[in-house]
Amino acid sequence: MNNPDFRAGPKARAVVLRDFAQPLALTEFDLPTPPDGGMTVACRYGGICGTDLHLAEGHLDVPLPLVLGHEGLGTVHRLGEGTTTDTVGHPLAVGDTVMWASSIACGSCHACRTLREPTLCAGRRTYGVNRPTTEHPLAGSWADFISLDPGTTVVRVSPETDPLAAMSLACAGPTMVHALWERCPPRAGQTVVVQGSGPVGLAAAALAQLCGAYVIIVGGPPARLKTARAAGIGDRCLEVVSSGDLGGAYEAIAACSDGRGADLVIECTGVPQAVEQGTRMVRRGGSYLIVGQYTDGGNAWFNPHQIVYRQLRVIGSWAFTGAHLIEYMRLLPALTARFDLSGLVTAFPLDQVEQALRQVATGGVIKAVLAT
Repeated sequence: MNNPDFRAGPKARAVVLRDFAQPLALTEFDLPTPPDGGMTVACRYGGICGTDLHLAEGHLDVPLPLVLGHEGLGTVHRLGEGTTTDTVGHPLAVGDTVMWASSIACGSCHACRTLREPTLCAGRRTYGVNRPTTEHPLAGSWADFISLDPGTTVVRVSPETDPLAAMSLACAGPTMVHALWERCPPRAGQTVVVQGSGPVGLAAAALAQLCGAYVIIVGGPPARLKTARAAGIGDRCLEVVSSGDLGGAYEAIAACSDGRGADLVIECTGVPQAVEQGTRMVRRGGSYLIVGQYTDGGNAWFNPHQIVYRQLRVIGSWAFTGAHLIEYMRLLPALTARFDLSGLVTAFPLDQVEQALRQVATGGVIKAVLAT
């Protein structure tokens, strides 16, 4: 980590990805004037998502240099000209706590206008992903401040909301709202299997439980499942990462469903091999929802006979929009009343980003955030 001395004045530190698979640089930038219709936010927490690991390693084609961080929570530092409310109409003032959506869709392409699927917009501008510092110096949440453009979905956070609880599923929550509210909704009384026990998997499990489903988490390592159980997430947890006991998992799922298999299986692992395993966990006539394959992890063998023989619905879901963030924030009181979300989060100082990334990569923590 490059950690220079920072001068006093209108400056801001930010974690910059300059070269793939190289140490990140803590760099100083001038604090910009907020754009008209936008705002400058003092970042309190910047979340570390699995996608950030892929970005740092060069698994996605993104422009460099880049301030990382596509999920965050902070306080309004300065409002741009004409900005008086958040996206849903709540008055905004300096000092208010806010969260913001990571992307702004173009609104005019085929995906946005005809398909009405802005997550598929080819021109999406995403904080911390495709906004290089040469054009947007402070456009990621791994920083003291972030500059939010007009058109960003910004939601004021209630004073009663625990910021760490909100950050626990800051990206995973809206992603799963999109997947479960629009792509493949679970129903009360169904048996739902979630593959994966990271933030996306736990978001899927928690939301499915809110819908009244019986939820089985298939994942690991054991420490992650212990934390999930302590948080109240998942009706049953099956460890397969350390044990490799997939056969035992198949048997347990069958036993919980009168031998039929799950009504819905949600893939949240990001591991291509998990797809073949998941198709064998679904009952005949059930649904398989794939969410975790966000980056290209490569091909995986599977038997298409399982899809035909089981007459499965196989559905993909990609990312989320500002509308899904708004719905996630609306659901937060119900989520925090039932689950210990803040217990999923480990905070690291901004200058310990490399340590935080190692902990995320090795599964040492469930959700890491950088605190400024």
